[in-house]
Amino acid sequence: MDYIDRDKKKKLKENLIKLLITLLVFLILILSYIVYESVQISEENLAESNVTIERTSQTVEQVQEKNKTVTEMLSKLSDSVVGISKIENSGSSIFSDENITNLGLGTGVIVTENGYILTNAHVSGEKYSKCYVTLVDGKTYTGQVVWSNTDIDMSVVKISQTGLTVAPLGDSDQIQVGETVYAIGNPIGYEFQRTVTSGIISALNRTIKFEEDEQETYMEDLIQTDATINPGNSGGPLINIDGEVIGINGVKITSAEGISFAIPINSVKAVINSFKTNGRFDEASLGVFAFDKNVLGYIDENLRFNEGIYIERVNKNSAAEEANLKKGDIILTIDGKKLERMCDLRCYIYTKAPGDMVTLKVQRNYREFEVEVTLKRKS
Repeated sequence: MDYIDRDKKKKLKENLIKLLITLLVFLILILSYIVYESVQISEENLAESNVTIERTSQTVEQVQEKNKTVTEMLSKLSDSVVGISKIENSGSSIFSDENITNLGLGTGVIVTENGYILTNAHVSGEKYSKCYVTLVDGKTYTGQVVWSNTDIDMSVVKISQTGLTVAPLGDSDQIQVGETVYAIGNPIGYEFQRTVTSGIISALNRTIKFEEDEQETYMEDLIQTDATINPGNSGGPLINIDGEVIGINGVKITSAEGISFAIPINSVKAVINSFKTNGRFDEASLGVFAFDKNVLGYIDENLRFNEGIYIERVNKNSAAEEANLKKGDIILTIDGKKLERMCDLRCYIYTKAPGDMVTLKVQRNYREFEVEVTLKRKS
């Protein structure tokens, strides 16, 4: 019996040792797995950290590259921005209101290499008048106003210089609210010439009303921006992120901050192209003053129409008067082109020459008819 008991005890001891060894191996395997997973997680975290650092580095580099590109673009465009004054010596005091108001101190932008400059009519003066243009090198030249339109406050000035830096023109019909824009100009005098401000396009197709010579006047189809524009900025370019001029800065609402307006560049592209190609612009005229539906609230809240432009005035001895157009007529199309804004009509007429014939579809008393009109030369 003793022999059997000893044998059982020996086997029990051996089984216990085997069990302990098995548990030990199992624990070792578990610990090894935990250590392995920790190493893997650490490596993954390190890899993710490296990726994050790399991405952050790339983002910083992209921002730096973008800023560098914008800086280079604005620096190049600044060479095409000029100062304009109505007298040869515009003075030097930045605190003198006379510099801006009485002397017409403002800004312009070079649109051809042989000296055609785009600006506001209220900056340069009327057609055939004289003004003075200061280039980026500080030299001042006598400028001749070769075209001016007070209805849209735009003009073209010519100086006798060649090889000038030209500002590229964009497409103002393609711009959208929220786009980043830059304004360059001479905000309060030549001491701060070519000042750059930035903002966004706040709204499109704006119409504003103001009084001039005791008469109410309207400006339509304007670009609204919050880029800072002061009186001396008038006539300077509004620029998109591609470095293209999309508008000419012209109007600031003095009763509110961050509300300024620019005239779309497309409204005068035909004028610029004519001077560039022919060295002149023979302006044709229909002889009407018309509004689109966005202006009706200013004129008569009872007027209603869905398309076309409303004739408010027909000029005497004009092409429109000879064609028997009347106040209250609505021009729906010109040569088949639909009209939604006065700018649509004006831009199309700018592509024509005096003596050209156009066909208008007109609505009068809810009845439509077509009429052919021979355009006259604008006096």
